[in-house]
Amino acid sequence: MLKSFVHSLLKSAWQELDHSGSDEVIEIEVRRTDRPEFGDFASNIALTGASITGMPPRELAQQIINRLSRKGVKRIEVAGPGFINFFLADEVFHRALRGVLAAGERFGRSLHGAGKRVQVEFVSSNPTGPLTIGHGRQAVLGDVLASLYEAIGYQVSREYYFNDEGGQVDMLARSLWARYRQAWGEKESVPEQGYHGEYLVKIAHDLKASLQQPFPLFDSATAQLFKEEALSRMIASIKEDLALLNVRFDNWFSEATLHRSGEVKRTLELLDGKGAIYKKDGATWLAAEEYGGTKDAVLIRSNGRPTYLMVDIAYHINKWERKFDHVINVQGADHHAQQANMKAAMRMLGYPEDFLAYCLHQFVTIKAKEGVERMSTRAGKFIELRVMIEDLGKDVVRYFMVARKPESHLELDYALAKQETMDNPVYYIQYSHTRCASIFRKAGNRIPRQWDEVDLSLITQPVELDIICLLDRFPEVVEEAALTFAPHLIAEYALTLAGKFHRYYTDFRVLTAEQLLTQGRLALLRGVQCVLRQTLRLFKISAPEEM
Repeated sequence: MLKSFVHSLLKSAWQELDHSGSDEVIEIEVRRTDRPEFGDFASNIALTGASITGMPPRELAQQIINRLSRKGVKRIEVAGPGFINFFLADEVFHRALRGVLAAGERFGRSLHGAGKRVQVEFVSSNPTGPLTIGHGRQAVLGDVLASLYEAIGYQVSREYYFNDEGGQVDMLARSLWARYRQAWGEKESVPEQGYHGEYLVKIAHDLKASLQQPFPLFDSATAQLFKEEALSRMIASIKEDLALLNVRFDNWFSEATLHRSGEVKRTLELLDGKGAIYKKDGATWLAAEEYGGTKDAVLIRSNGRPTYLMVDIAYHINKWERKFDHVINVQGADHHAQQANMKAAMRMLGYPEDFLAYCLHQFVTIKAKEGVERMSTRAGKFIELRVMIEDLGKDVVRYFMVARKPESHLELDYALAKQETMDNPVYYIQYSHTRCASIFRKAGNRIPRQWDEVDLSLITQPVELDIICLLDRFPEVVEEAALTFAPHLIAEYALTLAGKFHRYYTDFRVLTAEQLLTQGRLALLRGVQCVLRQTLRLFKISAPEEM
């Protein structure tokens, strides 16, 4: 509201200027300032408009100022080479706070994506082992991104794509059979490239009790049985782990369906029809480099088996046919090369450039006394996500997993995450919400009946206006966090708001002897509590009334 107010003032003033017949359209940029001496907002309109008007920037800035309405403005200054700095009147801030209070739980939401469908695909871990803390980062990142897109008006579908076809699943079946034979007392070894984790030992003993026969030969029928048992049990386990993290999917998509339906074969025919494939060394290749890919890639191996890329292209055609306007794939940074080739395939097929987007993230390490821990699923050396959730709690895990920007490595300070002190950012943010709730309980009948009708004339302290300015910025942060795949911006925003509130709580009494001042400050706290609750809700973190 505050930013748009300044923008409207500048737009009106610009329209009053004589542009010497120029039809060039100017983009009016307004930004919040970082330092109070530069005002509340600043614009470079005079710098960008100088080439249109032919005037020096500082002279143009003064011409614009002469035409600006002074309603709602304390003063306006020209600074530096031609920046225009705005110092807003208190009543404009009060109007912004009323907007927050009137919107209530809807504040921060918008209709930016109204009428559009977006699919967010994330986790999509092969069902060959338990979810690790690395999968946990992707689970929370994807889930929060989906929530952000919902907040700005999109119809969102969360999807998990699971690999139930191919060599890795075959190796899982063989590894489970080996553990099963061991459960019968036989000396069967897990293949060197198999899955050695203890999780298969438990499944094998459960299977022994239910199947009650030794299966001494790993023939095709036995392989199919153990494949089905392994997949069903691993997928059930993955769903349980995700539920502990409060992550739930709208759709679970099976890779095998793409093969059974003939979609992989049809996709190859489509690419052939576009002249996008060629034969070399007995294999079928995608001419990816010609369309912006990293380099040409094999689609069908010389043995006739499709590659991951081949199946993935078929999967994305399936997404397009399901009428999604945009699809976002949340994946590890090691998929960078794959991303470029997938986008090249989409170009070959004539799909819109903005149909497919990737949110790539770096990996997770644990900062502990014994050093940094890294994970390996095949070797059986990993930290299970379930164990971390049970130890730290859902709220802490969810916050820490998105507290840093996706493209940065996440070194999780386990000791800090376990603390229930103000040093722990999750506790710090939640406690600010709790403090607001505590004040409202103490306020009793002094709480206003209509928040947006409270007299705010005594809310004039610089820190109070600063908090209002921060509250007003929340919708911008939500939109930016969604569209730039940056949920960490919400984490940073919540931490900043909590910090400003805690300092305000320390320096000023909210419940005073003066009714007008008390109600004004309660209104400010109502706005703080409302926005804090929205930040926590986007993260699916609890907003406690008491701690």
